[in-house]
Amino acid sequence: MKKLLALTLAVMMVLSLAACGGSDTPAAPSAPADGNAEAPADDAAPSASGDTIKVGLLANTTGDNAMYGNAVKNGAMLYFDEVNAAGGVNGKQIEVIALDEKGDATEAVTAFNRLLDQGITALVGSVLTGPTIAVADETYPINMPQVTASATAAGVTMIDPEDPASEIRTNIFRSCFIDPFQGEKMAQYASEKLGAKTAAVIFETGSDYSVGLKDAFVEKCGELGVEVVAAEGYSKGDVDFKAQMTNIASKNPDVVFSPNYYQDDGMIVTQARAAGVTGTFLGGDGWGSVKDYASAEDLEGSVYCSGYAPGSNDAVKKFEADYEAKYGEAIPNMFAPLGYDAALLLVEGLKAAEAAGLEAGSDDYKQAVIDGIKGINGVEGITGSYAFDEYNNPIKSAAMIKLTGGEEVFTELF
Repeated sequence: MKKLLALTLAVMMVLSLAACGGSDTPAAPSAPADGNAEAPADDAAPSASGDTIKVGLLANTTGDNAMYGNAVKNGAMLYFDEVNAAGGVNGKQIEVIALDEKGDATEAVTAFNRLLDQGITALVGSVLTGPTIAVADETYPINMPQVTASATAAGVTMIDPEDPASEIRTNIFRSCFIDPFQGEKMAQYASEKLGAKTAAVIFETGSDYSVGLKDAFVEKCGELGVEVVAAEGYSKGDVDFKAQMTNIASKNPDVVFSPNYYQDDGMIVTQARAAGVTGTFLGGDGWGSVKDYASAEDLEGSVYCSGYAPGSNDAVKKFEADYEAKYGEAIPNMFAPLGYDAALLLVEGLKAAEAAGLEAGSDDYKQAVIDGIKGINGVEGITGSYAFDEYNNPIKSAAMIKLTGGEEVFTELF
């Protein structure tokens, strides 16, 4: 199936490039769906070859949470292919080298080093927080432009999130909002929209993502007068949450914040209802596609925040139609549009470097890409309008998604 998908994507890309007409520039090669394509090993591989600009793409397209990685990769490739079909950047095609990092930090660093050997000049990736931070530790010292679609931990751009004066990784940007933002938003939603007076939390210990959301939620609840009556942790790989749910049920909280990934959240909600938990479940963006992991009855009324509002305007509807036409499926979750936007942001940086007449891969070129992204103000993506704060985090609203009749339904921007 992977080989068939790879061939299909390659054919579609060639056809889309041919359709633009008026250019005899050959299509830039892209890695197949399994992400295993490599250029010939060459420590001095150029960042531009003829009329191409080499860009790396790291995503977990196999292993746990591959649903996120494939969505990010597909969304990013959709945008890169659109740019190439329209003539590229400054007449140059974007050559995307995509590798699978399997959702593992060590694998991600190894894959990034392979991309360096192949001469990339900028990077989209990674997807999950842990691998992204590991790669960020490699890209920062060499000032490699990096845009992640979905790594939400504050530590992606800040060396030490606990220190307000922390050094910032100035080369790294993201199209998603950050963990503290999500935690704060859901605490505000619980208080302002649901009138919650008490809350419980269940989170994965050792997960930067889960702990980051949990900490921000608990802190904001304290500010808003919402009492956190229980905070239960669990370890990666756990499937039995009976003890935690029994304790939470005994506290009878108005809401339960479960800032984890969709597989765990589905099991947690199912076991919570069996244990007698009646409070409204709340989540972060990791809940995307949770409807496939628990019953409609158990999930009914749950709410999570997302960076993507399905069908909210004409541009979003066009993106959704184009995605389905290219990949043969509807948008699986918010990670596809965030991947599209990550590619968009990177291309804005490439445009700035190309406009300056710099050599791809040079230190000046990389800095120009970074400056170009940092200077964005009002560029419209699929998930919102972009500008960046002092920490290189986007300034944008959150879409609230409610589980209704077994479907994940956009209700409002909050």
